[in-house]
Amino acid sequence: MNEMTKIAVQTTLKDWETDQEVRWCPGCGDYAILKAVQRTLPELGADPANTVFVSGIGCSSRFPYYIESYGFHTIHGRAPAFATGIKLANPDLDVWLVTGDGDGMSIGGNHTMHILRRNVNVQILLFNNEIYGLTKGQFSPTSREGTNSPTSPLGSVDRPASPCAFALGSGARFIARAYDVSKNLGGVLKAAHRHRGASFVEIFQNCIVYNKDRFDDFVAKGVADQNQLWVEDGQPMLFGSEKSGGIKGIALDIETLSLKVVDVADGDWQAAGVIVHNAKNRAIAHMLVEMPFGPFPMALGVIYDDPRPTYEDTLLGQDAKSREGKDANLAKLLAKGQTWTVSGTAADPV
Repeated sequence: MNEMTKIAVQTTLKDWETDQEVRWCPGCGDYAILKAVQRTLPELGADPANTVFVSGIGCSSRFPYYIESYGFHTIHGRAPAFATGIKLANPDLDVWLVTGDGDGMSIGGNHTMHILRRNVNVQILLFNNEIYGLTKGQFSPTSREGTNSPTSPLGSVDRPASPCAFALGSGARFIARAYDVSKNLGGVLKAAHRHRGASFVEIFQNCIVYNKDRFDDFVAKGVADQNQLWVEDGQPMLFGSEKSGGIKGIALDIETLSLKVVDVADGDWQAAGVIVHNAKNRAIAHMLVEMPFGPFPMALGVIYDDPRPTYEDTLLGQDAKSREGKDANLAKLLAKGQTWTVSGTAADPV
């Protein structure tokens, strides 16, 4: 059955819950992400018998146990390789890949790069808590400079990796961001599922034990208004409110070819030069994911969405074309070309 003609299946959240006890630390952001996914799958018309969740190693990678569908809990960093194989074996399957900032950006960084550049049609959810949670709090590739941990007691001196910038640099055609308890997470997941190709979603996730409230600088209620920029294709890049110090926007500085924050007076965003988000603009997408937080808000939502042919469509199409007009006859193939006949018996002299 072609992916574009799949028949929607009616399910509820309960249909996607397993009999397994969900075991994360109390207060972990993974609980909220799990519920968001379980609520979204029925809205997508997804079929549990046609859905596969693949994970590597880490707290986030327990995910397949908690989704009532097919699942693979694989090895550290190699989930993209398994997901690619699954998709090539049966392109009609709806494949979701769940990973973390350690699993997907450190030991699995090369595998993440390849599934993105190949554009395999899977949804990739990277939970970013900026720490190694499962192995007890070591700093991870995304940990901020100065992070105190068992492996950096004086503060990490590493410059953190940006998962979305990495994905764009790897050739990804869909990039999005959200956070664990956001009401918009479901919408982002739906957009990722609609995209034909590798969809990369970075989800900021609170590690209650080893990196508690790390993202409060932009998710806490008192600051969310002025510190979150939710982008939407075709809409101006506005954030803030009159209650939080005024409405602001993101504009392009023509002289430096960089982004800047501008004040929006009387709601006239056009006069302020605010950019209208174009999800197909790769250059602006790069600027948005690399905006330094502090002088700029955190860019969230669907930042880039520009589909191209998927890996499996291209590869399997190439295979089908190569077989056109050919006779699938193994005996005939073995007898073709240089062949020879051995006569006589074992008793004959050589």
